[in-house]
Amino acid sequence: MKKLLFTAAIAVLGFTSANAQDENAKTYGFSEGDIFIEGNVGFNSENDKNADAKSNSFNISPKAGYFLNDDLAIGGLVSYTSSKTEVAGTDTSEFAGFGVGAFARYYFLDLGERFKTYTEFGVGYNNEEDKIFDVKQDTFGAGLDLGINYFVTEKIALSFGLRNVLSFSTSKLDADGAKAVTEFNFGFGDVANPFGGNASFGVLFVL
Repeated sequence: MKKLLFTAAIAVLGFTSANAQDENAKTYGFSEGDIFIEGNVGFNSENDKNADAKSNSFNISPKAGYFLNDDLAIGGLVSYTSSKTEVAGTDTSEFAGFGVGAFARYYFLDLGERFKTYTEFGVGYNNEEDKIFDVKQDTFGAGLDLGINYFVTEKIALSFGLRNVLSFSTSKLDADGAKAVTEFNFGFGDVANPFGGNASFGVLFVL
């Protein structure tokens, strides 16, 4: 009887130890076949009291991706942007834009167990409307982003990114005689605004 109780105790201790090891062996990151959903949000507000001018801008871009291997994912996104400028109590500009795009994301460095850094290349189309002058503009572009995920749990991560560190775009007003305008940008922003107004924050879910 004592031998039986001793054997049962050993089995219970072994099971408990195995469960503890499984609990401690958590992995943070991605694997081939994983799907993620991410929502990035950016906001900028400026109040120039010298010129009695205020401006606000907002953007949100939910996206979804599929991992071809542990480090590389491809996917698509939709976006919404808005901006408004007011001078001396009068609206001088007001824009709203909707867009769609595709991207490829590559995770290239782990900073500890929970921090995963990536670079992302994307292409997209955006339609923007000037609500004050009732003018629309179409833009095609491509850009390179940098970002980092911090895994709060195995399935949920916080996201921070710098958008369009390197970018190219061409846009054209929807008006008679309008010509295309092209733009190329490189860098992290200026001294006054080190993030260049392109910082974004969000949450990522691994399915």
